[in-house]
Amino acid sequence: MKLHLPKLPPKVIGWLVAIIVVVSAFATRGTWVPLTEDWVRNTISSRRGTAAAHGDEPTEAGKDGDKHDDHGHDDAESLELSEKALRNLGLTPEFIQPVELTTYRRSITVPALVAERPGRTRLQVATPMTGVIVHVHAVQGEAVEPGSLLFQIRLTHEDLVLAQTQFLQAIGELDVERREILRLTDATKSGAVPRTRLLEREYAKDKLEALLSAQREALRLHGLSETQVDSIVGDRRLLRELQVFAPATDEHSDDELKLVGQLVRPVVWQPAADADPAQKPKPATPLVISDLHVHKGQSVSAGETLCVLSDYSDLSIEGLAFEQDAGSIAAAAARKWPVTAVIEQPGNVNLTLEGLQIVRLSNEVDADSRTLRFYVRLPNEVESLTATEDGHRFVGWRYRPGQRLQLRVPVEEWPDEIVLPVDAVTKEGAEFYVFQQNGNHFDRIAVHVKYRDQASAVIANDGTLFPGDVVALRGAHQMQMALKNKSGGGVDPHAGHNH
Repeated sequence: MKLHLPKLPPKVIGWLVAIIVVVSAFATRGTWVPLTEDWVRNTISSRRGTAAAHGDEPTEAGKDGDKHDDHGHDDAESLELSEKALRNLGLTPEFIQPVELTTYRRSITVPALVAERPGRTRLQVATPMTGVIVHVHAVQGEAVEPGSLLFQIRLTHEDLVLAQTQFLQAIGELDVERREILRLTDATKSGAVPRTRLLEREYAKDKLEALLSAQREALRLHGLSETQVDSIVGDRRLLRELQVFAPATDEHSDDELKLVGQLVRPVVWQPAADADPAQKPKPATPLVISDLHVHKGQSVSAGETLCVLSDYSDLSIEGLAFEQDAGSIAAAAARKWPVTAVIEQPGNVNLTLEGLQIVRLSNEVDADSRTLRFYVRLPNEVESLTATEDGHRFVGWRYRPGQRLQLRVPVEEWPDEIVLPVDAVTKEGAEFYVFQQNGNHFDRIAVHVKYRDQASAVIANDGTLFPGDVVALRGAHQMQMALKNKSGGGVDPHAGHNH
């Protein structure tokens, strides 16, 4: 049995074909739409220079065909640079990039300086007991690791000596009671000794244990650690000398004060080169001895400061904003907009730190300067590390408290803008220009600059430049001067002189 399909009219077949084409085009739009957009942009970009140079009517030079190259360059608006010229201008590949639409944040610039973090940067090392300094292992300015030996102190505190003596005496008496209880236990089982005598010795033992517990706590109050008290019990010797070690920034341990003879952990900045990378410990943060207050042979009292350690690994930037900018800065902090720090360096090359965050704003306005202080977190890093022949180490941090800089705080956000570095734009009279790469040439393109600050220029997205156009991101002023010299429009050397 044969099936006879009805014949469709040609008009219906045409509509079906059209629908199939539309559906196929929509399904494959991810492939052909970007290619079409690139072709349109390239076509407009390649013909823009020719249209601007020739106008509506072709010129005689255009008819001759020998005054313009095959790409439609206008010699008066186009510049060809050699490889050496590109290197002289610093136009490496990372500075010749396509234009992109991005979000621009208009910023204000405020003075600032690097500051310490109160309660975090400085660590004060004090002695918990009275004594005499017998050795100073550290020197002024030295960098040490947490756990490094700093001082050795011979203890002279009379109360501590008496407390240790009584503690050792009680330990001896407790040992005697325990041996007596052991002897009476066997005698009581045989009936040779009444059980009341055993109970009396057990009561005496309980009293000694209570006394030892109280004396142990008294020694802890004198400043001894649990480890030190246990050492007195085990060695049955008085603590005569104290070792003071560098404390950690975020941790506290009673082992910062240790008995003489215990193992001293050496200072290690980085793991050995032949160590297993998977087992390498994280290098400790070096602490700098910024203030050293004692010397060998000096008598110190309990609580007296021995030295001050400084942890420069994490600092703050203290910004000084005018009172009228307080609202804008508070809004930027609430929106978590990143702040940029600019540090001036020799040779007109500024160091820029991006992505910093505002931590807090002061609740008071300085009465004298009428400025509002706000603070930005500044992670630091070791810039140099040197060691002397006697084993002392010194570090140089990249950022130092008191160092002056500037902060750029965003106060307004503009989405979908063409943002170029300020060195990518040059000005002549009332015109602003950028240089667009076209083959092996750079064409000068007049643009409208909506806003410009010390770092960036916002170009109007009016069709003069399109996303994807490749432009020079630096050296625009030098290229402008080269273009003027090429056309014979150099500066008159006698301008401004009367003869």
